[in-house]
Amino acid sequence: MTRGPTLPAHRLPPLPAPLDAFNAAPDHEAGALLLRCLHSPRWCRRIADHRPYPDVESLLAAADEAAYDLSPGDLAEALAGERLPRVPDGTYGAARTALSAAHATYEAKFGHAFVIYLGDTPPEETVDRVLEGIQSRWTNDPEEERAVVAEELRRLARGRLAERLRGAGQCSSAAPPRGATSPRGGAPGV
Repeated sequence: MTRGPTLPAHRLPPLPAPLDAFNAAPDHEAGALLLRCLHSPRWCRRIADHRPYPDVESLLAAADEAAYDLSPGDLAEALAGERLPRVPDGTYGAARTALSAAHATYEAKFGHAFVIYLGDTPPEETVDRVLEGIQSRWTNDPEEERAVVAEELRRLARGRLAERLRGAGQCSSAAPPRGATSPRGGAPGV
């Protein structure tokens, strides 16, 4: 059977990469995306105001730098938007109770939610890792804990931002599968 001439391939215009979309987004949209990474308007403004970024690594470096510059008030504002990490489905009631009690004790001592960057921690190890983290940090004095919290918030913000920009290139080492596991309960996409 002979075939007739074929039509030229139909090419769809390429979709913008997440970084391109972020760079071109109106200020309010970029700010909304950034607030989901870290609830600090100052941090968000610093990052959004320096757009466009040439690559994801430059954006993540700017996010780190902006996080290092947060004042105690900025950190308090960011912490107000945080929650304890979501407990995976199927977790025993006793583990949920232990986690709630440990978090309440931590919150009573330090006055804010416990934050921890879980990296690529498998879901079945989340509760153990959070409990371990809370217990190891109970002995910190408030100043020492403030420094730990600032670093955990920086890592969370970077992980959440990398997760939202995954697929934008040059991001694979900065965006582990669960790097953005958030105390808000996960990391939605862009």
